[in-house]
Amino acid sequence: MHIACATEPMEMPMFAFLTGNRAARMSAEEAVQKSRRGDVVVIDIRDGSELAATGKAKGALHVPMAALAMRCDPQSPDCLPELRSGKPIAVYCASGARSGMACGTLRRMGHAAVHNIGGLAKWQRAGGEITR
Repeated sequence: MHIACATEPMEMPMFAFLTGNRAARMSAEEAVQKSRRGDVVVIDIRDGSELAATGKAKGALHVPMAALAMRCDPQSPDCLPELRSGKPIAVYCASGARSGMACGTLRRMGHAAVHNIGGLAKWQRAGGEITR
């Protein structure tokens, strides 16, 4: 068992225990850079009406929460091929709440490196492009 000492920051968001968000965090800035290089799979978890209103992160896969089990589970025949690459996954929604829940679900499905990068506005503030 590892016990953190005073020189090791213990950064865990409030309520992380609900979402299984215990892995190293990826910032929106890092997700934008990795996305540009093709080093991360970005998933927009919002519903279709939200995408129609605001667009989505350039290159992001749209997987609404209702379709998560079918389209992201490696055991499903309908699993997206991009999710079989083993690349880290960065998930966002409008505020970060649903993407936090989605991260926990993705980890339980067996995806190892899954990160909640918050809301679409964070992506945009980090220099990420939006497509409509």
